[in-house]
Amino acid sequence: MKTIKEIDITGKRVFIRVDFNVPMDAAQSITDDIRIRTSLPTIVYALEQGAKVILASHLGRPKGKRVPEMSLAPVAKHLEGLLGRSVVMAPDCVGEETEAMVASMKGGEVLLLENLRYHDEEQANDALFASRLAGLCEVYINNAFAVSHRVHASVAAITETVAEKGAGLLLETEIDFYNKAMEAPVRPLVAIIGGAKISSKLGALTNMLGVVDKVIIGGAMASTFLKAQGLFMGNSLVEDDMLASALAVITTCRQKGIPLYLPLDGVVAREFSAEADYEVVPVDAISEGTMMLDIGPETGAVYAQVVKEAKTIVWNGPMGAFEMAPFSHGTLNLVKAVAEADALTVVGGGDTDVALHMAGAQDKVSYISTGGGAFLTLMEGKPLPGVTYLEV
Repeated sequence: MKTIKEIDITGKRVFIRVDFNVPMDAAQSITDDIRIRTSLPTIVYALEQGAKVILASHLGRPKGKRVPEMSLAPVAKHLEGLLGRSVVMAPDCVGEETEAMVASMKGGEVLLLENLRYHDEEQANDALFASRLAGLCEVYINNAFAVSHRVHASVAAITETVAEKGAGLLLETEIDFYNKAMEAPVRPLVAIIGGAKISSKLGALTNMLGVVDKVIIGGAMASTFLKAQGLFMGNSLVEDDMLASALAVITTCRQKGIPLYLPLDGVVAREFSAEADYEVVPVDAISEGTMMLDIGPETGAVYAQVVKEAKTIVWNGPMGAFEMAPFSHGTLNLVKAVAEADALTVVGGGDTDVALHMAGAQDKVSYISTGGGAFLTLMEGKPLPGVTYLEV
């Protein structure tokens, strides 16, 4: 896989697939611009080479229709402020008017195409649509790790007709950190897996058992593991159809000699509410009508010690309903432990990222992945189409 720095882009039309799928409020003001900021090094590099920079992204799910609220126009305005130069907004991502705007571009100029998903052909990986996108440029650069697990026209089919192709600096960094953490880790390697459902993490967890030295389980998915071992979980979120899978993970860990850490105590309440009365109980003492919404302090202390001894940590998913103050301590205390660890720390997943920012620890980990779905795809041991198509 070539990177942008290995391709001569001087003065050329460079199509950069970025991920500007940012959250906006009712007034269409961007509320979190991290996805834009992480794309800047690649854009700035291209501009420094005198390239004609054509940016392409999707925003939301317009389902093939022009939805004004999902226009990228506010992103163009925001990007202007970050770059300190003009960013021209195209009326569409294809079509004669857009083609004419591209043809008139000069080196060092930036054009942002309108929402790719205004066209159904984007998600359908339509070859004709992809060729129209490819016709805009001389060089294609994929810098959108967060969508690189998707076989979409601007990620996959476009690479089959464009003259030259490569990875942007963000995509390169994502793959590098994955390789450091999973392909050649400094041991011991500890995987922390949390979140609501084991069904969404089972593939990643199963694959990681061939690499990791220790596994920590938290979040609501821990309830499924505990019930699989015969414990009563009250009204806790349990995936009953995943009990056998959870038991299989437990058995595999035992056979491989991989320590599997499950909650010893939990914070329980009768309601899923920040105002609910709550208490800390051992996991074998959860009563009828209550649900576990966070790991308890005894569990947190054990998890922190495991993290302290690690040299590589991969974390995906919170330890509880951390968005509610009474149930945030398990996740936030683990954030503190991970931030203080003398280890390579790679964090993936939107909720875990939010928790890091809540604790003010986003600058105290080695790397925060920009793509939850793509991150999990890598953790599952599956190839990313956005990378595979660059290598063909």
